[in-house]
Amino acid sequence: MEHKRIAILLACIWTIVAILPLFFGSTNFIMHILIMCLIWSVVASCWDLIMGFAGIFSFGQVAFFVIGAYSSAIVSARFGIPPVFAVFIAGGIAAVFGVLVGLPCLKLKGAYIALVTFAVHMILEPVLKGDIGRALGTGGSRGILTIAPMNIFGYTFSSSNPVPYFYLILLVAIICSAIIFLVIKSHWGTAFLALKDSEEFATCLGVSAFKYKLMVFALTSFLTGMIGGFYAHYVSMLSTRMLGIDLFVTLMVILVIGGVGKFPGAIVGAFITIALNEMLSPIGAYRPIILGAMVVVLVLVLPDGIVGLVEKIFSKKKHRFTH
Repeated sequence: MEHKRIAILLACIWTIVAILPLFFGSTNFIMHILIMCLIWSVVASCWDLIMGFAGIFSFGQVAFFVIGAYSSAIVSARFGIPPVFAVFIAGGIAAVFGVLVGLPCLKLKGAYIALVTFAVHMILEPVLKGDIGRALGTGGSRGILTIAPMNIFGYTFSSSNPVPYFYLILLVAIICSAIIFLVIKSHWGTAFLALKDSEEFATCLGVSAFKYKLMVFALTSFLTGMIGGFYAHYVSMLSTRMLGIDLFVTLMVILVIGGVGKFPGAIVGAFITIALNEMLSPIGAYRPIILGAMVVVLVLVLPDGIVGLVEKIFSKKKHRFTH
């Protein structure tokens, strides 16, 4: 998709989202869903950047989100740092972990990177529950039950009044999407696509795989960890259940619905998937099964997602007008 068209689509999406509280602001449950849509749109967009554009099959995005959430809660509680600063520190901690995970992945390709990053995801839960986690302040298997609310310029945000928090997260989501858009349209994005399509050829042209792969690991981990911090201060409690397979499957559905490598498809996919996920909540344990089945069906029916479908419609119309 052309960069100008992406910018217009982004502007339309965020304008529509910004006016939603005018209709649903009095209903806390719907506002909560919208806030969660914003949070997961950032996580999914970061995952789309590293997988859809850079071609790195990383399955560690949920792990970096959890690292950011726990880091922000612990830094805020243990060192008395205001949450508004703690979320950025948490992003930095997640970025460090992202680089540490990215270093061994530089020598690997394809499914092996997926295995290494998913191993980080699997290892994180016992670490948070174990002696190391308890020593750091994770609360072990019990989790962290009280987390300080977000406070900016003396105003304390509360989940009981979600509209102000919605606009705060909306601002963060807009900034994150703008950063991802600028990366995609810059020479970084060109380098990512070159490495994705043919790493050997791109290397011959002087594109440093080491530099750009570490860069995308650090950037996506930072943004994911930071939004994880905002999530922690919004929900006010954390547990390792976030590392369960249902959240991982939900993120996969978001990408498939939106379209992998079809930014801002992840944002569109997040709003559709999270809303659908909430509607399926009464069925309990069967929810991940249905979402998993949806991934299979959507891959077959809409391989390029909703944004890919829109692109095809526009290209057909353009072809008709030019002929």
